[in-house]
Amino acid sequence: MTLSIRALNRTMLLACTPFVAMLLWLMVTNISIVLPDSIFPEAGTRQETAADHTKSVASGLDQARQTAAATSASIKKQLKLYNQTNADMKQIVNTATAQANRPLVIYDRIITGRLGSPSGTISSDKLTAQLYYIKADNFQSYAMKIKLKSGDAMKMVLGNDKVGGAETTLAAVQRYGAVAGVNAGGFADGGGKRYPLSTTILNGDYVEGFEPTRADLFFVGLNASNKLVGGKFTSKQQLDHLNVKFGASFVPVLLKNGRPTAIPSKWQSSPTRAPRTVIANYKDGQLLIIVADGRNEGGSSGATLAEMQILLQRFGAVDGYNLDGGGSSSLIWNGRVINKPSDGQLRKLPTHFLFFK
Repeated sequence: MTLSIRALNRTMLLACTPFVAMLLWLMVTNISIVLPDSIFPEAGTRQETAADHTKSVASGLDQARQTAAATSASIKKQLKLYNQTNADMKQIVNTATAQANRPLVIYDRIITGRLGSPSGTISSDKLTAQLYYIKADNFQSYAMKIKLKSGDAMKMVLGNDKVGGAETTLAAVQRYGAVAGVNAGGFADGGGKRYPLSTTILNGDYVEGFEPTRADLFFVGLNASNKLVGGKFTSKQQLDHLNVKFGASFVPVLLKNGRPTAIPSKWQSSPTRAPRTVIANYKDGQLLIIVADGRNEGGSSGATLAEMQILLQRFGAVDGYNLDGGGSSSLIWNGRVINKPSDGQLRKLPTHFLFFK
Protein backbone atom coordinates (compact mmCIF):
# COMPACT_ATOMS: atom_id res chain seq x y z
CA MET A 1 0.00 0.00 0.00
CA THR A 2 2.86 2.38 0.94
CA LEU A 3 4.69 1.61 -2.29
CA SER A 4 1.65 2.41 -4.37
CA ILE A 5 1.26 5.84 -2.76
CA ARG A 6 4.89 6.66 -3.33
CA ALA A 7 4.63 5.62 -6.96
CA LEU A 8 1.61 7.84 -7.39
CA ASN A 9 3.38 10.84 -5.85
CA ARG A 10 6.32 10.39 -8.19
CA THR A 11 4.03 10.22 -11.16
CA MET A 12 2.21 13.42 -10.20
CA LEU A 13 5.52 15.23 -9.64
CA LEU A 14 6.76 14.24 -13.06
CA ALA A 15 3.48 15.41 -14.64
CA CYS A 16 3.66 18.89 -13.02
CA THR A 17 7.35 19.47 -13.80
CA PRO A 18 6.78 21.23 -17.17
CA PHE A 19 4.27 23.70 -15.73
CA VAL A 20 6.48 24.54 -12.77
CA ALA A 21 9.40 25.14 -15.12
CA MET A 22 7.31 27.48 -17.30
CA LEU A 23 6.22 29.46 -14.23
CA LEU A 24 9.84 29.89 -13.08
CA TRP A 25 10.80 31.04 -16.60
CA LEU A 26 8.12 33.72 -16.68
CA MET A 27 9.16 35.01 -13.30
CA VAL A 28 12.76 35.54 -14.31
CA THR A 29 12.10 36.79 -17.87
CA ASN A 30 11.16 40.52 -18.55
CA ILE A 31 8.31 40.25 -21.05
CA SER A 32 5.75 43.06 -21.72
CA ILE A 33 2.62 43.10 -23.80
CA VAL A 34 2.06 46.29 -25.89
CA LEU A 35 -1.32 47.20 -27.42
CA PRO A 36 -1.41 49.31 -30.62
CA ASP A 37 -2.12 53.06 -30.34
CA SER A 38 -5.03 52.76 -32.79
CA ILE A 39 -7.08 51.13 -30.07
CA PHE A 40 -6.92 54.29 -27.92
CA PRO A 41 -7.51 57.43 -30.06
CA GLU A 42 -5.88 60.64 -28.98
CA ALA A 43 -7.88 63.38 -27.17
CA GLY A 44 -8.05 65.53 -30.27
CA THR A 45 -9.48 62.68 -32.25
CA ARG A 46 -12.10 62.05 -29.58
CA GLN A 47 -13.11 65.76 -29.72
CA GLU A 48 -13.34 65.69 -33.48
CA THR A 49 -15.59 62.60 -33.30
CA ALA A 50 -17.89 64.32 -30.76
CA ALA A 51 -18.00 67.45 -32.93
CA ASP A 52 -18.89 65.36 -35.94
CA HIS A 53 -21.65 63.69 -33.90
CA THR A 54 -22.97 67.07 -32.72
CA LYS A 55 -22.89 68.38 -36.25
CA SER A 56 -24.76 65.29 -37.40
CA VAL A 57 -27.38 65.77 -34.69
CA ALA A 58 -27.78 69.45 -35.55
CA SER A 59 -28.15 68.56 -39.20
CA GLY A 60 -30.80 66.02 -38.24
CA LEU A 61 -32.65 68.63 -36.18
CA ASP A 62 -32.56 71.06 -39.08
CA GLN A 63 -33.92 68.38 -41.34
CA ALA A 64 -36.62 67.59 -38.77
CA ARG A 65 -37.57 71.28 -38.57
CA GLN A 66 -37.80 71.48 -42.33
CA THR A 67 -39.92 68.33 -42.42
CA ALA A 68 -42.16 69.64 -39.63
CA ALA A 69 -42.56 72.97 -41.42
CA ALA A 70 -43.42 71.19 -44.66
CA THR A 71 -45.85 68.91 -42.84
CA SER A 72 -47.48 71.89 -41.10
CA ALA A 73 -47.87 73.68 -44.41
CA SER A 74 -49.34 70.55 -45.95
CA ILE A 75 -51.79 70.14 -43.05
CA LYS A 76 -52.87 73.78 -43.32
CA LYS A 77 -53.35 73.34 -47.04
CA GLN A 78 -55.38 70.16 -46.54
CA LEU A 79 -57.44 71.83 -43.78
CA LYS A 80 -58.17 74.78 -46.03
CA LEU A 81 -59.17 72.39 -48.79
CA TYR A 82 -61.33 70.42 -46.33
CA ASN A 83 -63.10 73.57 -45.13
CA GLN A 84 -63.62 74.73 -48.68
CA THR A 85 -64.98 71.31 -49.63
CA ASN A 86 -67.37 71.40 -46.66
CA ALA A 87 -68.55 74.85 -47.66
CA ASP A 88 -69.04 73.70 -51.24
CA MET A 89 -70.92 70.58 -50.10
CA LYS A 90 -73.11 72.67 -47.80
CA GLN A 91 -73.93 74.95 -50.70
CA ILE A 92 -74.72 71.94 -52.89
CA VAL A 93 -76.96 70.47 -50.16
CA ASN A 94 -78.75 73.79 -49.69
CA THR A 95 -79.26 74.14 -53.42
CA ALA A 96 -80.45 70.54 -53.73
CA THR A 97 -82.79 70.99 -50.76
CA ALA A 98 -84.19 74.17 -52.23
CA GLN A 99 -84.72 72.43 -55.57
CA ALA A 100 -86.32 69.42 -53.85
CA ASN A 101 -88.61 71.67 -51.81
CA ARG A 102 -89.57 73.81 -54.76
CA PRO A 103 -92.50 71.57 -55.79
CA LEU A 104 -93.74 71.60 -52.17
CA VAL A 105 -93.50 75.39 -52.06
CA ILE A 106 -95.42 75.67 -55.33
CA TYR A 107 -98.01 73.17 -54.07
CA ASP A 108 -98.42 75.11 -50.83
CA ARG A 109 -98.95 78.32 -52.78
CA ILE A 110 -101.66 76.63 -54.80
CA ILE A 111 -103.64 75.32 -51.82
CA THR A 112 -103.10 78.53 -49.87
CA GLY A 113 -104.36 80.53 -52.84
CA ARG A 114 -107.56 78.51 -52.78
CA LEU A 115 -108.13 79.35 -49.14
CA GLY A 116 -107.50 83.06 -49.60
CA SER A 117 -105.54 85.40 -47.35
CA PRO A 118 -104.91 84.15 -43.81
CA SER A 119 -106.31 86.28 -40.99
CA GLY A 120 -103.74 84.90 -38.59
CA THR A 121 -100.52 82.89 -38.63
CA ILE A 122 -98.72 80.99 -35.90
CA SER A 123 -95.23 79.79 -36.76
CA SER A 124 -92.60 78.01 -34.67
CA ASP A 125 -90.20 75.10 -34.87
CA LYS A 126 -93.14 72.82 -34.03
CA LEU A 127 -95.77 73.96 -36.51
CA THR A 128 -97.04 76.55 -38.92
CA ALA A 129 -100.77 77.24 -38.61
CA GLN A 130 -102.89 79.67 -40.61
CA LEU A 131 -106.46 80.76 -39.91
CA TYR A 132 -108.92 81.63 -42.69
CA TYR A 133 -112.46 83.04 -42.70
CA ILE A 134 -114.62 81.49 -45.39
CA LYS A 135 -118.03 82.81 -46.39
CA ALA A 136 -120.40 80.37 -48.08
CA ASP A 137 -123.92 81.00 -49.34
CA ASN A 138 -125.68 79.48 -46.33
CA PHE A 139 -123.15 79.61 -43.54
CA GLN A 140 -120.01 81.18 -42.16
CA SER A 141 -117.03 78.83 -41.77
CA TYR A 142 -113.45 78.91 -40.64
CA ALA A 143 -110.44 76.93 -41.77
CA MET A 144 -107.09 76.09 -40.22
CA LYS A 145 -104.26 74.87 -42.43
CA ILE A 146 -101.60 73.30 -40.25
CA LYS A 147 -98.13 72.01 -41.05
CA LEU A 148 -96.83 69.81 -38.24
CA LYS A 149 -93.04 69.95 -37.88
CA SER A 150 -92.64 68.04 -34.62
CA GLY A 151 -94.04 64.91 -33.04
CA ASP A 152 -95.40 66.89 -30.12
CA ALA A 153 -97.05 69.64 -32.18
CA MET A 154 -100.46 67.94 -31.98
CA LYS A 155 -102.13 65.63 -29.50
CA MET A 156 -105.54 64.44 -28.41
CA VAL A 157 -106.62 64.79 -24.79
CA LEU A 158 -109.50 63.48 -22.71
CA GLY A 159 -111.81 65.80 -20.83
CA ASN A 160 -110.09 66.49 -17.51
CA ASP A 161 -107.66 63.71 -18.48
CA LYS A 162 -109.98 60.88 -17.45
CA VAL A 163 -112.35 58.46 -19.13
CA GLY A 164 -115.88 59.74 -18.63
CA GLY A 165 -114.66 63.29 -18.03
CA ALA A 166 -115.72 66.27 -20.10
CA GLU A 167 -114.58 69.87 -20.54
CA THR A 168 -114.82 72.56 -23.20
CA THR A 169 -112.19 72.79 -25.89
CA LEU A 170 -111.25 76.22 -24.56
CA ALA A 171 -110.67 74.77 -21.08
CA ALA A 172 -108.51 71.99 -22.54
CA VAL A 173 -106.49 74.52 -24.59
CA GLN A 174 -105.91 76.69 -21.53
CA ARG A 175 -105.07 73.77 -19.26
CA TYR A 176 -102.46 72.40 -21.68
CA GLY A 177 -101.11 75.73 -22.91
CA ALA A 178 -102.03 74.98 -26.53
CA VAL A 179 -102.24 77.64 -29.25
CA ALA A 180 -105.25 76.11 -31.00
CA GLY A 181 -107.80 73.37 -30.56
CA VAL A 182 -110.92 71.75 -32.04
CA ASN A 183 -113.43 69.21 -30.86
CA ALA A 184 -112.66 65.61 -31.80
CA GLY A 185 -114.82 62.47 -31.84
CA GLY A 186 -118.38 61.70 -30.87
CA PHE A 187 -119.57 60.67 -27.44
CA ALA A 188 -122.19 58.78 -25.48
CA ASP A 189 -123.57 59.76 -22.08
CA GLY A 190 -124.12 57.33 -19.24
CA GLY A 191 -124.27 57.45 -15.46
CA GLY A 192 -123.72 61.19 -15.41
CA LYS A 193 -120.51 60.82 -17.39
CA ARG A 194 -119.58 61.48 -21.02
CA TYR A 195 -117.63 58.72 -22.77
CA PRO A 196 -115.77 58.77 -26.12
CA LEU A 197 -117.64 57.02 -28.90
CA SER A 198 -116.30 53.67 -30.11
CA THR A 199 -112.56 53.11 -30.73
CA THR A 200 -110.43 55.80 -29.12
CA ILE A 201 -106.62 55.82 -28.91
CA LEU A 202 -104.61 58.03 -26.58
CA ASN A 203 -100.79 58.02 -26.43
CA GLY A 204 -100.74 54.83 -28.50
CA ASP A 205 -103.09 52.93 -26.14
CA TYR A 206 -106.73 51.99 -26.57
CA VAL A 207 -108.83 53.93 -24.06
CA GLU A 208 -111.54 51.28 -23.78
CA GLY A 209 -110.35 48.59 -26.16
CA PHE A 210 -110.83 48.11 -29.87
CA GLU A 211 -114.33 48.09 -31.36
CA PRO A 212 -114.71 46.80 -34.93
CA THR A 213 -116.20 49.28 -37.35
CA ARG A 214 -119.97 49.05 -37.54
CA ALA A 215 -122.60 50.91 -39.51
CA ASP A 216 -121.22 54.29 -40.62
CA LEU A 217 -118.58 54.72 -37.94
CA PHE A 218 -114.95 55.36 -38.79
CA PHE A 219 -111.72 56.05 -36.90
CA VAL A 220 -109.42 58.99 -37.61
CA GLY A 221 -106.16 60.03 -35.98
CA LEU A 222 -102.46 60.65 -36.40
CA ASN A 223 -99.70 58.06 -36.68
CA ALA A 224 -96.12 58.20 -35.42
CA SER A 225 -95.07 60.05 -38.60
CA ASN A 226 -97.62 62.84 -38.05
CA LYS A 227 -99.72 61.57 -40.94
CA LEU A 228 -103.50 61.58 -40.88
CA VAL A 229 -104.87 58.03 -40.98
CA GLY A 230 -108.48 56.96 -40.96
CA GLY A 231 -111.21 54.73 -42.26
CA LYS A 232 -113.07 51.62 -41.28
CA PHE A 233 -111.26 48.81 -39.46
CA THR A 234 -112.70 45.37 -38.86
CA SER A 235 -109.76 44.07 -36.83
CA LYS A 236 -107.40 45.48 -34.23
CA GLN A 237 -104.43 44.24 -36.28
CA GLN A 238 -105.45 46.51 -39.15
CA LEU A 239 -105.35 49.55 -36.91
CA ASP A 240 -102.23 48.48 -35.01
CA HIS A 241 -100.40 48.21 -38.33
CA LEU A 242 -100.78 51.98 -38.80
CA ASN A 243 -98.86 52.76 -35.58
CA VAL A 244 -101.46 55.29 -34.41
CA LYS A 245 -100.55 57.83 -31.70
CA PHE A 246 -104.08 59.07 -31.04
CA GLY A 247 -107.49 59.24 -32.62
CA ALA A 248 -111.26 59.17 -32.21
CA SER A 249 -114.39 57.88 -33.93
CA PHE A 250 -117.49 59.42 -35.55
CA VAL A 251 -119.55 59.36 -38.78
CA PRO A 252 -119.25 59.45 -41.78
CA VAL A 253 -116.18 59.50 -44.07
CA LEU A 254 -116.48 62.43 -46.49
CA LEU A 255 -113.55 62.20 -48.89
CA LYS A 256 -111.16 59.48 -50.07
CA ASN A 257 -108.30 60.17 -52.47
CA GLY A 258 -109.82 63.50 -53.39
CA ARG A 259 -113.21 62.06 -54.27
CA PRO A 260 -116.39 62.45 -52.23
CA THR A 261 -117.81 59.28 -50.71
CA ALA A 262 -121.50 58.40 -50.67
CA ILE A 263 -123.19 59.96 -47.65
CA PRO A 264 -125.54 57.50 -45.92
CA SER A 265 -129.15 58.63 -46.18
CA LYS A 266 -129.47 58.84 -42.40
CA TRP A 267 -126.82 61.55 -42.26
CA GLN A 268 -128.19 63.50 -45.19
CA SER A 269 -131.14 64.66 -43.12
CA SER A 270 -130.17 64.20 -39.48
CA PRO A 271 -130.13 67.17 -39.57
CA THR A 272 -129.93 68.58 -43.08
CA ARG A 273 -127.98 71.63 -41.97
CA ALA A 274 -125.94 72.00 -38.82
CA PRO A 275 -122.70 73.34 -37.38
CA ARG A 276 -119.91 71.06 -38.63
CA THR A 277 -116.29 70.19 -37.84
CA VAL A 278 -114.25 68.24 -40.39
CA ILE A 279 -110.61 67.23 -40.56
CA ALA A 280 -108.69 66.44 -43.76
CA ASN A 281 -105.18 66.18 -45.15
CA TYR A 282 -103.21 67.38 -48.16
CA LYS A 283 -100.81 65.52 -50.41
CA ASP A 284 -97.84 67.01 -48.56
CA GLY A 285 -99.16 65.89 -45.16
CA GLN A 286 -100.54 69.24 -44.01
CA LEU A 287 -103.85 69.20 -42.18
CA LEU A 288 -107.00 71.12 -43.01
CA ILE A 289 -109.70 71.67 -40.39
CA ILE A 290 -112.97 73.37 -41.27
CA VAL A 291 -115.56 74.48 -38.73
CA ALA A 292 -118.93 75.72 -40.01
CA ASP A 293 -121.32 77.81 -37.95
CA GLY A 294 -125.04 77.23 -37.57
CA ARG A 295 -127.48 79.13 -35.38
CA ASN A 296 -129.20 75.96 -34.23
CA GLU A 297 -129.24 72.21 -34.70
CA GLY A 298 -132.76 72.09 -36.11
CA GLY A 299 -131.53 72.07 -39.69
CA SER A 300 -132.51 75.62 -40.62
CA SER A 301 -128.95 76.90 -40.75
CA GLY A 302 -125.43 75.62 -41.01
CA ALA A 303 -123.84 73.37 -43.61
CA THR A 304 -124.85 70.07 -45.15
CA LEU A 305 -122.32 67.25 -45.32
CA ALA A 306 -122.43 67.54 -49.12
CA GLU A 307 -121.45 71.19 -48.84
CA MET A 308 -118.54 70.25 -46.59
CA GLN A 309 -117.44 67.78 -49.25
CA ILE A 310 -117.54 70.58 -51.83
CA LEU A 311 -115.38 72.79 -49.61
CA LEU A 312 -112.85 70.02 -49.04
CA GLN A 313 -112.56 69.39 -52.77
CA ARG A 314 -112.37 73.10 -53.55
CA PHE A 315 -109.48 73.50 -51.14
CA GLY A 316 -107.61 70.50 -52.58
CA ALA A 317 -107.93 68.03 -49.68
CA VAL A 318 -107.22 64.32 -50.18
CA ASP A 319 -109.01 62.47 -47.36
CA GLY A 320 -111.72 64.07 -45.22
CA TYR A 321 -113.59 62.96 -42.10
CA ASN A 322 -116.61 64.41 -40.34
CA LEU A 323 -116.01 65.01 -36.63
CA ASP A 324 -118.68 65.68 -34.03
CA GLY A 325 -120.74 68.72 -34.95
CA GLY A 326 -123.77 70.65 -33.76
CA GLY A 327 -123.20 72.14 -30.33
CA SER A 328 -119.88 70.26 -30.13
CA SER A 329 -118.24 72.25 -32.94
CA SER A 330 -115.49 74.31 -31.34
CA LEU A 331 -112.56 76.23 -32.79
CA ILE A 332 -110.06 77.90 -30.48
CA TRP A 333 -107.24 80.09 -31.85
CA ASN A 334 -104.72 81.96 -29.72
CA GLY A 335 -106.95 81.75 -26.66
CA ARG A 336 -110.11 82.96 -28.46
CA VAL A 337 -113.27 81.12 -29.46
CA ILE A 338 -113.45 81.73 -33.23
CA ASN A 339 -116.74 80.07 -34.16
CA LYS A 340 -120.18 80.76 -32.73
CA PRO A 341 -121.30 77.70 -30.73
CA SER A 342 -124.91 76.83 -31.51
CA ASP A 343 -125.67 76.17 -27.83
CA GLY A 344 -124.79 79.76 -27.07
CA GLN A 345 -121.74 78.48 -25.21
CA LEU A 346 -119.09 75.82 -25.65
CA ARG A 347 -120.16 72.26 -24.93
CA LYS A 348 -118.18 70.05 -22.55
CA LEU A 349 -116.70 67.17 -24.54
CA PRO A 350 -114.71 63.99 -23.82
CA THR A 351 -112.05 64.43 -26.56
CA HIS A 352 -110.17 67.37 -28.09
CA PHE A 353 -107.45 67.84 -30.72
CA LEU A 354 -104.87 70.36 -29.49
CA PHE A 355 -101.98 72.10 -31.28
CA PHE A 356 -98.78 73.38 -29.70
CA LYS A 357 -96.32 76.11 -30.62
